[in-house]
Amino acid sequence: MPSSNDIRAAFLDFFARNGHTVVPSSPLVPRNDPTLMFTNAGMVQFKNVFTGLETRPYSRAVTAQKCVRAGGKHNDLENVGYTARHHTFFEMLGNFSFGDYFKERAIALAWELVTRDYGLPRERLLVTVYHEDDEAASLWRRIAGLPEERIIRIPTSDNFWSMGDTGPCGPCSEIFYDHGPEVAGGPPGSDEADGDRFIEIWNLVFMQFEALPDGSRVPLPKPSIDTGLGLERLAAILQGKHDNYDTDTLRALILASAEATRTDPDGPHRVSHRVVADHLRSACFLVADGVLPSNEGRGYVLRRIMRRAMRHAHLMGATEPLLCRLVPALIRQMGVAYPELGRAEALITETLRTEETRFRAMLDRGLHLLAEETAKLGAGEPLPGAVAFKLYDTYGFPLDLTQDALKAEGRGVDVAGFQAAMQEQRARARAAWAGSGEAATEAVWFDLRDRVGATEFLGYTAEAAEAEVRAIVVNGKPVQEARGGDEVAVILNQTPFYGESGGQVGDTGTITNADGLIVAVRDTQKKLGDLFVHLGTVRQGVLRVGDAVRASVDAARRSAIRAHHSATHLLHEALRRRLGMHVAQKGSLVAPDRLRFDVSHPRPIEPAELAWVEAEVNARVRENAPVVTRLMTPDEAVRQGAIALFGEKYGEEVRVVSMGYDPEATERGGNYSVELCGGTHVRATGEIGLFKIVAEGAVSAGVRRVEAVTGEAALAYIGETEKALARAAAALKVPPAEVPARIEAVIEERRRLERELSDLRRKLATGDAGAAPTYEEVGGVRFAGRVVEVPARELKGLADEIRKRLGSGVVALVSPMDGKASIVVSVSPDLTGRFSAVALAQAASAAVGGRGGGGRPDMAQAGGPDAAKAEEALAAVRGALAA
Repeated sequence: MPSSNDIRAAFLDFFARNGHTVVPSSPLVPRNDPTLMFTNAGMVQFKNVFTGLETRPYSRAVTAQKCVRAGGKHNDLENVGYTARHHTFFEMLGNFSFGDYFKERAIALAWELVTRDYGLPRERLLVTVYHEDDEAASLWRRIAGLPEERIIRIPTSDNFWSMGDTGPCGPCSEIFYDHGPEVAGGPPGSDEADGDRFIEIWNLVFMQFEALPDGSRVPLPKPSIDTGLGLERLAAILQGKHDNYDTDTLRALILASAEATRTDPDGPHRVSHRVVADHLRSACFLVADGVLPSNEGRGYVLRRIMRRAMRHAHLMGATEPLLCRLVPALIRQMGVAYPELGRAEALITETLRTEETRFRAMLDRGLHLLAEETAKLGAGEPLPGAVAFKLYDTYGFPLDLTQDALKAEGRGVDVAGFQAAMQEQRARARAAWAGSGEAATEAVWFDLRDRVGATEFLGYTAEAAEAEVRAIVVNGKPVQEARGGDEVAVILNQTPFYGESGGQVGDTGTITNADGLIVAVRDTQKKLGDLFVHLGTVRQGVLRVGDAVRASVDAARRSAIRAHHSATHLLHEALRRRLGMHVAQKGSLVAPDRLRFDVSHPRPIEPAELAWVEAEVNARVRENAPVVTRLMTPDEAVRQGAIALFGEKYGEEVRVVSMGYDPEATERGGNYSVELCGGTHVRATGEIGLFKIVAEGAVSAGVRRVEAVTGEAALAYIGETEKALARAAAALKVPPAEVPARIEAVIEERRRLERELSDLRRKLATGDAGAAPTYEEVGGVRFAGRVVEVPARELKGLADEIRKRLGSGVVALVSPMDGKASIVVSVSPDLTGRFSAVALAQAASAAVGGRGGGGRPDMAQAGGPDAAKAEEALAAVRGALAA
């Protein structure tokens, strides 16, 4: 009996032998179709190839595509567990031709595979064709030898596929398997078609036409093929089962659930085991592809899937988190085909454990309150909307979970009342915000947030993605379109652009479409916590609300930001280890060309300490250790040694980023650095490249700032430093290694020359040593006045020396150096009763355009801006003495 892994491998191998390129499954989050919640078919990743917007180096492809249908129009969530073939997660095998072969080859390959390689009995197979597709019917008769009664013509859209109202489209042909008359149901197209006897296993889509806006169809120049075969359905047939949940992969998960809960896999909890098995696959694959639980968008659908499984675990009596214990069983079954499960095992396990722990606490509180409230109601009376909203707002009990819990009682919920209570809460929140002092122009974001919802961030795993324009703001007002030259703020339903927060700057890049639109995004900001606003300019084309666009981050800039952000974490830990555990972040900036990190520390960081920190960070970079992200509650993260970063706002779940090896840090799981952080990071520390501290200084009392660069910015800094060193070496005429010693010698020589120059200036100003200085008699006292070319700092010493040699008298010195007049007046002690040095200095200052002066009665200084009037300053002193 072939396993599911065997069946998948046989499909890929068959088409590879027939000239098809094996293409890996694309992520569950579509990057090229903003209208899809999740990838729900194999052709999703090839959509732009079929429309001609993208080319690939191959014209034939084959895939095993992981798919989720749990949101939007493809939502099988409520049926899962109760039917044989409904799943939220399934695998679709498919072969594709991009203008290469068409119907005949597609039919021949399909028939050969199912009848020869898989060995399905021909008599159990029948096909459908679109009722107008005579060509396909003829090919089935000729290639497969099917009689007319087993080629069923379907006149409805079930057998005509289209990508949208316009674009590629064409008829389908489906292969069905007959499980036999013992199973209820009729063939496709009959009144009993909904039964389980005839099961569709493979759909062949013949992309033959292009649908035009006027409703007409024209032949495509290169018809193409898109097929989809359900692995679970085929596995059931090949393994002799009628129920998909009895196939090897799902049965193994069901048995693991039964063992963990110590319940019968086929007993009273049969449905619960099936729900857990299916939802486990969806949850694990979604987390592996970057989706994390939240209250919006894809994260909300994931949370619904998780909580539905967790409620069934609760119904089975599980007292501890169940789903996280089943992850190894899933990896054993599917990890070889999908290695991303193994790579993300830690994140998946932590996410499931955190979500289920929180859910259990919420479930106990919510069910208790629900029981109290329903006890007050009459039979069949709906639960009031206000109560349902209280469950949601106070206890985190979502509306759909309340509805699910009441279903067994045959009781509904007043949904209109719930929505009214929700609107009242939003109105209160807006009123509180309006009183907080925010600018009135920011009010537009509240209205838009209510109307378009939160933006889903894809940037942890993508740098480009398709998106839908939800809103455009020009000059503070929402508009429906913007044209070339307009400055715009654009809101998309999903984006790879990081909005500025936690010290990390916002992303830049472009928003484009196939019609020639180019919006240059210069910054991305977050509004109200989860509304990403792309600020930019329409360079060309027209931007319209509702447009499908491609959002592309400047990848080189993002890469540099990631490196600086991860280096900041390593820097933080290195500073703590060198300076002490008192070091805490007080602010940061993470930009593409630098990082700035402010920490609490009472003194300057010594050069030797900085050198140690730099070497320590670079050692961690060279480790090339993986950077691992996990999701958990803030309290649990802190208990496990994570450091909360300054300026980051944390919700019910946080991203915990770990990097580096430290086997002794058992409380941190052997990691060097563990921090709560919502920013983007490198995949491994080696991607940082190089770390270089460029500055350290004070920000405020007790806060120091370290500035550093990484990667190319570090190399550029070192390159410029080497150039400066080379210039200095050339100027000094020594090798670069001798520059420090030569500079010290030059400095010492300069100091010697300055001392000699100072001595010469003194001799010129005072005359020969020991001789009385020249003076004049003014007002009966000796006055020595000089205009001297000496630095202002030397005037007081020089004046004091002249006065001592003068004996009784007054000395006034004026220096016109540096473009201004500096004045010093010295009065001998026997004359301070008649003349004040301060008054004399003020008089001199007034003559050179200055005001005031200060000092003691025997020594004062002053100055003024007009150095050309130095002699007038001396004259002013003479006048004051003579008065």
